[in-house]
Amino acid sequence: MYIMEIIADSLSSHIGFGDLVYRFTVAAFLAALLGVNREWRNKPAGLRTHILVAVAACAFALLSLELFLETTELHPDARSDPIRVIEAVVTGVAFLGAGVIIQSSGTVTGVTTGASVWVAGAIGLSAGIGNVRIALLCAGFGLLALIVLGWIERMTITKRRRGKTNIDGDRD
Repeated sequence: MYIMEIIADSLSSHIGFGDLVYRFTVAAFLAALLGVNREWRNKPAGLRTHILVAVAACAFALLSLELFLETTELHPDARSDPIRVIEAVVTGVAFLGAGVIIQSSGTVTGVTTGASVWVAGAIGLSAGIGNVRIALLCAGFGLLALIVLGWIERMTITKRRRGKTNIDGDRD
């Protein structure tokens, strides 16, 4: 009987199982949208990386929330700071995103992909704390930057290259 109590206690949570599944699903799905874009563009951090970052960030946020709720329930006078976990996740994801950035022959590549990994972390944290509105907005603005602004950027660069003229006024 004692073993069954231990198992029951380990499965109990302040956040219901359905809510946990929902939060992880939101994090994974929204990050997948960013990851698919990076896959299509043939970038080093794609679908799996974005999903893994968001799911991990979601898990850390949930763990932080659970620990906070558990601590305050058992020890009402104890002080707990769940923000520290968020700080650690932000730092870790930034470090991972920096690993995508490559400098070679005077050019830097991967900055946008590194930033999208960071956005995936923010999506995961937002979903993890239960604020799906922030996760949705974060994904929406991230996709806007990747798709729409990326298209505008490519079009203006193409026009600039086509429109360049030499000193004598002839086009290249």
